[in-house]
Amino acid sequence: MYYKGFYHLFYQNNPLAPEFSRTRIIWGHSVSQDMVNWIQLEPALVPSESFDINSCWSGSATILPDGRPVILYTGLDVNNKQQVTVVAEPKDVSDPLLREWVKPKYNPVMVPPSNVPFNCFRDPTEAWKGQDGKWRVLIGAKEKDTEKGMAILYRSDDFVQWTKYPVPLLESEGTGMWECPDFFPVSITGKEGVDTSVNNASVRHVLKASFGGNDCYVIGKYSSETEDFSADYEFTNTSADLRYDHGTFYASKAFFDSVKNRRINWGWVIETDSKEDDFKKGWAGLMTLPREIWMDTSGKKLMQWPIEEINNLRTKSVSLDDCYEFKTGSTFEISGITAAQADVEVTFNLPFLENNPEILDADQVDDATLFDRDSSVGCVYGPFGLLALASSDLSEQTAIFFKVIRRGNGYAVVMCSSEKRSSLRDNIKKSSHGAFLDIDPRHEKISLRCLIDHSIIESYGVGGKTVITSRVYPKLAIGEAAKLYVFNDGENGVIMTSLEAWSMRNAQINSNPTY
Repeated sequence: MYYKGFYHLFYQNNPLAPEFSRTRIIWGHSVSQDMVNWIQLEPALVPSESFDINSCWSGSATILPDGRPVILYTGLDVNNKQQVTVVAEPKDVSDPLLREWVKPKYNPVMVPPSNVPFNCFRDPTEAWKGQDGKWRVLIGAKEKDTEKGMAILYRSDDFVQWTKYPVPLLESEGTGMWECPDFFPVSITGKEGVDTSVNNASVRHVLKASFGGNDCYVIGKYSSETEDFSADYEFTNTSADLRYDHGTFYASKAFFDSVKNRRINWGWVIETDSKEDDFKKGWAGLMTLPREIWMDTSGKKLMQWPIEEINNLRTKSVSLDDCYEFKTGSTFEISGITAAQADVEVTFNLPFLENNPEILDADQVDDATLFDRDSSVGCVYGPFGLLALASSDLSEQTAIFFKVIRRGNGYAVVMCSSEKRSSLRDNIKKSSHGAFLDIDPRHEKISLRCLIDHSIIESYGVGGKTVITSRVYPKLAIGEAAKLYVFNDGENGVIMTSLEAWSMRNAQINSNPTY
């Protein structure tokens, strides 16, 4: 949230060890004036009362109409670690750093209803106001003895007494528990964000739920008068669900930045190496770069892009203004920058696209083959793209690439990130991620932006239509030994029409307070 000149990031933290604990999760707290450089403060919330003595789990902050912030979070109580909803308030609202929080004695304000297990009731959203002036909030849950996930709606006049609405705002069979739900309006007319309580003809609403290891969302129309959310589609717990990110990304939370009128989303990225590695380095888990989020012009899905402040970390740059043809099997090193800590943008054009009945239709190729960096089965073009965090002999590389495939009377574009060769180390999860891009390559260029930071690569396709985050742990391609290449392994040549890359300086992360 933003408060009195500072952005505040609260996060789940185990202060005792780099692993999840059911007995000692606290709320870490850092502040920033640009969401790039951060100062670490004392923890905001620690287990201290009967209603949260076993952990302070996730929640959200809401700014009240008088400007005061309030937090709703999940406490694990003394009674069998039941999950309950707790209110916390700042001890001193004049302190812009909000260093101390208090928990009123009337807590908890919500407990699991009878049809919800005691340990499947958590992660309250930011609250919003309806036309009747009542506050609303959603709690993630799962129905007893089923795999039905749901977002339970509560309402309140005073932020103290909360009443459950008779039916969930949304529910879906077969998804299991909905963690970290999010609910907010997005404008249908432009990139500007709107306050969470805005609801009129110029907005639609997004409901996000985290389940099955993914952050999935639906878009629909919401009425606070009838408490009806009419989503365009349902969650299916399959690859058909819309996702914020098709890689390693979970439990995200969005907020409205009133300073620049934008909605910003944060995601949590887990480690994919071993627990022993976590203990060796002394930490586990990180946040993605903050992403601006808005409605695509189609009105059917969301767009995402790193906030503009990230560009302030750019230093030395290299660029290529002339077109460059990549024939099959060719690579091109992007030299002159720090490849292990870089920001790169590249655009491709396809010389021709003809109807070729000998090329397989995309529906005849399974996802595993489509997302395979070493397969060109069914491809008209590709794979082509970037090799990030690569060793000089290419024995280590993370490929972020595109494939163009026949589909019906037109063409489909697949964007992928393959970790299969990302490291020579063992005991590391190496996944292949992929998704279809909603573009027609006959009329639109294919662009890619990758932000590379040692063990994480965030990749944005075609201006943020599709995003894939990868965690990788190279053995050779570290520090100055890391390389960055453009490549084309497809049977047909592609044209690189633009390239710009930057070395990125270190952000100040969790520096000591100077206030």
